[in-house]
Amino acid sequence: MKMVIAIVNDSDADSLQRNLNKARFQTTKLSSSGGFLREGNTTFLIGTEAKYLDELIEVLKENCEHRDKTVPSMSPVANTLEDHYSFPMHVEVGGATVFVIDVEQFYKI
Repeated sequence: MKMVIAIVNDSDADSLQRNLNKARFQTTKLSSSGGFLREGNTTFLIGTEAKYLDELIEVLKENCEHRDKTVPSMSPVANTLEDHYSFPMHVEVGGATVFVIDVEQFYKI
């Protein structure tokens, strides 16, 4: 048994959940936020048998696309000095950060 923790961009979360359900993966969906851009993310907790792991990873790849985003400069008045940058930055967002953990025991009570 595997526990998959997938952290995805909020804009990908709804279509990912629909497609995970179509593929018969049961999920627990949690709201989360990232540290750098302070934008919303969604964290999915997915338990699956090891033999279905490749299929699950494929669903994640198909639904979590990378895209470029321009982040406007931030005012030091609204934020602490360490968070300040004075020029727009181009960053890549989207995709998924995926952790796969072995599950020693699993109970559904």
